[in-house]
Amino acid sequence: MGEAESDVTSHAERHAPPGSVSRRAVLRSAVGIGAGIVVAGLTSTAVPPAARAGVPFLRYAPPPVLPVGRLTVAPGAVGTVDAGVFRVVLASGSVGIATGGRTVFASPAGAFLAAANGRLHWQENTGHFSSTPVLTALQLNQEIQHVQVEDGAVLLSGILAPPVDLGPLSSDLAPGAPFDLATTRAFTVRIGPGAHGLEIRADVPGADVVMLRPARTPDEGVHGAGEKFTRFDLSGDEVPIVTREQGVGRGREPLTAAAEATQGAGGSPTTTYAPLPFLATDAMRAFALDTDVVATFDCRPPDRIDIAAWAAGYTATVYSGSDPTDLLTAHTADTGRMRALPQWSGAGAILGLQGGTEAVTAKLAALEAAGAAVTGVWLQDWSGQRNTDFGERLWWNWVLDRGRYPGWDAFVSALHARGIRVLTYVNAFLADPSDKPGGVGRDLFAEANARGYLVRHPAGGPYLLDQGGFGAALVDLTNPAAVAWFRDVIATEVAGAGADGWMADFGEGLPFDAVLHAGTPAEWHNRWPVAWAELNDAARRQAGTPDALVFFRAAGRGSAAHAPLFWAGDQLVTWDAHDGLASALLGMLAGGVSGMTLTHSDTGGYTGLSQPVVGVQRGRELLLRWAEFSAWGTVMRTHEGNQPGRNAQAYDPDSAAAFAEQTRVFAALADYRRGVVAEAVQTGVPALRHPWIGAPGSAAAGRDDQFLFGGGIFVAPAMTQGQTRTTATLPPGEWVHVWSGARFAGDSAVTVSSPLGRPAAFYRAGDPAAEDAARTVRAAVG
Repeated sequence: MGEAESDVTSHAERHAPPGSVSRRAVLRSAVGIGAGIVVAGLTSTAVPPAARAGVPFLRYAPPPVLPVGRLTVAPGAVGTVDAGVFRVVLASGSVGIATGGRTVFASPAGAFLAAANGRLHWQENTGHFSSTPVLTALQLNQEIQHVQVEDGAVLLSGILAPPVDLGPLSSDLAPGAPFDLATTRAFTVRIGPGAHGLEIRADVPGADVVMLRPARTPDEGVHGAGEKFTRFDLSGDEVPIVTREQGVGRGREPLTAAAEATQGAGGSPTTTYAPLPFLATDAMRAFALDTDVVATFDCRPPDRIDIAAWAAGYTATVYSGSDPTDLLTAHTADTGRMRALPQWSGAGAILGLQGGTEAVTAKLAALEAAGAAVTGVWLQDWSGQRNTDFGERLWWNWVLDRGRYPGWDAFVSALHARGIRVLTYVNAFLADPSDKPGGVGRDLFAEANARGYLVRHPAGGPYLLDQGGFGAALVDLTNPAAVAWFRDVIATEVAGAGADGWMADFGEGLPFDAVLHAGTPAEWHNRWPVAWAELNDAARRQAGTPDALVFFRAAGRGSAAHAPLFWAGDQLVTWDAHDGLASALLGMLAGGVSGMTLTHSDTGGYTGLSQPVVGVQRGRELLLRWAEFSAWGTVMRTHEGNQPGRNAQAYDPDSAAAFAEQTRVFAALADYRRGVVAEAVQTGVPALRHPWIGAPGSAAAGRDDQFLFGGGIFVAPAMTQGQTRTTATLPPGEWVHVWSGARFAGDSAVTVSSPLGRPAAFYRAGDPAAEDAARTVRAAVG
């Protein structure tokens, strides 16, 4: 594997002593890390294409599209090679791979493989990562010299050479640096059968970046790559695979520019907590990488996808099928599928409440009096609350705050007796609680620090990362002893306190210059969310709580096998598709294509802002429309937000009755939901489906603001303030409007009344489970 040099810079000068180093620091450390790729557009972030230019994503300028070079095949290698179920066709200037009678990989003119050397200069602030790339060598010209069959696989070998002249690209790819236009590199490409697809293994010894370059047609849409919150079709985007904070605003202006200028936190259309190295296309083929290093799917060229990873070699699995379900079933069979949700989670809403025993009791009583179906209360402040400039935050010391929750044991027992579960909160960090009012019974930060269980800074001491008002350090998940200790903490302090589940937050913040017990940040940055999910799953088992509902925000390759549920991160308390209600739906639909088959969102959103001009707060209508959207999904969970006092809440007198009605809708769908979840667990096809999954090629598949819930229910949620009528583009088939019983021919646009409380929902005619669900829903709301 090639070693790359990487510089890391954060936003303020470091003056802290060793042992207490803030990430607001100027860090210039050359570390051999495999992170971020520049060559194929693999920066850590991306900017919208030219059609969306003018939006000031200040740190997110993408690199230029890489040219193709020249592809030649030696005369002795030209021909067709059959190996089992696939065929490789080598012509004088092209490579094609076919299986099942169809071509699944073809090289565009002049491109099949490329490699490069270089480094990234990383910038980071409060979990927002971006990079400036510098290349030192680039090999674009390819010569395939030999072909042979070995153990059922086809082996191609040859030479990669630099282009004769980079032309105007030289100043963009290697600003101020000498560029090597002489080095050639040998390569091998192994093409063979995998468990559920065709595997292409590319190795270029000595390279830092390796790129495969499959052709695509200009109208071949591309989808997936994890939770992407802006567009379902990623054509025209350079899509990096690097886990990080999704950003605040993400294109909503002037908020994005303000967040970027002041905190480096604006984000971009492709920033996400949950990037996954998987991409499916309209040609019913998909590509998945076997590596956790930062990678890129560059979908800007109209004739190809440039798939690159910061590694000297990796395997890309190519899946093909007759429809999207074939692709998703095969892919999730390789990566692992999510397990079934506990049945109690579908019986009603999980209410996000806080404030202590008395306050939670009063809020819950208000909603129960309004007739709400409640299956759980999620008490994120169980370990204590602190106030920061951003809003109400938590004490990151994962031990019960009995001062805030007096009589906790009796409180939990009483809730359990009423069939209400109790969920709490934990994340991958620990903060020093020495200044917590009233003190703590157990100081987890001190314990972990004394044992050497925290991620270290290169200058020494724990790597304290600024969380916007306080510092915290990650527990080192590369250290088996630290993992065992933290697993025991969660099993005894969290589950042991009577929790029936918890939000397992963060996982995306490992700095690229961190010092780990084992391995490098390049290997571990994208793997961290997976290790975090594994740890929590082990803690759940250790605690003997098989029905615990543990849900995650960050995800990486392999997370789904250890997570019963995801949530879509921290949206603004707004309507918009940049970072509000509509973006939550987009993220869940894209994540579903990528293997995140069971997911939900914070009902009502999370991030409110009180600043002039850019400030936002949640209104009643938004809260109730978000509740409608959540009711037709897998889990319905509310969040008071970071500024509860400025947001409309479900328990407010003017909201409680309407919100309670939506909880009854959710509960009425329990039997139908159980079947949808079972199908997702068994097949890897998501519970919430973009119409592209259920009806590829249809007019409905061209819209990103509506979804299928399983195969039998279709919903076009209201996404605009003041909306009272909704136009839905139905998938093929016959559909029945849930509320009126009106029948509509599918594959057409229909407009129906959608007053508050009655979203545009339809069931498939002739589907008995969906018809029963609709009948139960109507009975639940009278």
